[in-house]
This record gives sequence, C-alpha cells and structure tokens, in this order.
Amino acid sequence: MISDFGQQALLSIIAHIVFIALAWWALQSLNFDKFLRANKVFQARVLYVLLSIIIGSIVSNFFLDYLNWSQQLPLIMQ
Repeated sequence: MISDFGQQALLSIIAHIVFIALAWWALQSLNFDKFLRANKVFQARVLYVLLSIIIGSIVSNFFLDYLNWSQQLPLIMQ
C-alpha cells in the first residue's frame, strides 16, 4: 500500500517534469518578440518559464487523472 503511494508520487514528479520540458520546447517555436518590450530579456525568460510550468502542469494533471481513472474503471464491475 505504501509502496503504491511512492510509485504514484514518482510517476507524478516525472510526468510533471516531462510535460513542463515539453511545454518549454513547444513555446520556443512561438515568436513573442512583437509582444515584448525592448531590453526586457529577463522578464521574457521568466514569462517563458511560468508559461511552461502552467501549461506543463495542466497537461500533466490531465494525463495523471486519465491514468488514475483508467485504473479505477475495472472497479465498476465489482
């Protein structure tokens, strides 16, 4: 029982990191230069990081919820 919680925690951490990195990679394809002010490089980088965390966390939570629901689905028959 306790090891299941550990495995689920490890899976959650890995999923969040992977999806945040994927969101970072995907955001690199956008051209935000038109929306950013000149000489605000640090703020732009912080914005990229925050957007990556937000998008990655949302997608990761969806993935983990879907996985959890699919594991609970066989319990309907009991």
